Amino acid sequence: MKDYPLRLSHNTPGWVNDGSVFHIRIRVDASQARPLISPGLAANLLKAAHRYHASGRWRCKLFLLMPDHLHVLLAFSREAGMAATVREWKRGTARLHGVIWQDNFFDHRIRSDKLEAETWDYIRRNPVVKGLCPDEESWAYWWSGV
Repeated sequence: MKDYPLRLSHNTPGWVNDGSVFHIRIRVDASQARPLISPGLAANLLKAAHRYHASGRWRCKLFLLMPDHLHVLLAFSREAGMAATVREWKRGTARLHGVIWQDNFFDHRIRSDKLEAETWDYIRRNPVVKGLCPDEESWAYWWSGV
């Protein structure tokens, strides 16, 4: 029987182009009482995403909050790295804003413009599909750096 690692590696392989876009999903821990879309918290998380984008820590194409998780389309420089950058962002938002994040995160590399457009649509429709708003334009808890 094969042993499996307890954690997935989020190191970007060397053959992946620098600046490749990833769909990342980060969940809160079950003990997180306050939804991510609470007005003050949502504003602070969106500002934190914008600060990372403005400082060049990541290139954010789309950042969308849901009550218990968030979806992002992000690109990272090879030097900064995905795992370290996401870990630092989570640590900072936990310390400054009291968010209790689950360990780890989901990531999927976007391999084509078509897949990026489909993933963008999937993320933007997520609040509608979950019955949180009537249409994408009604959802206030998102930001795009493009």
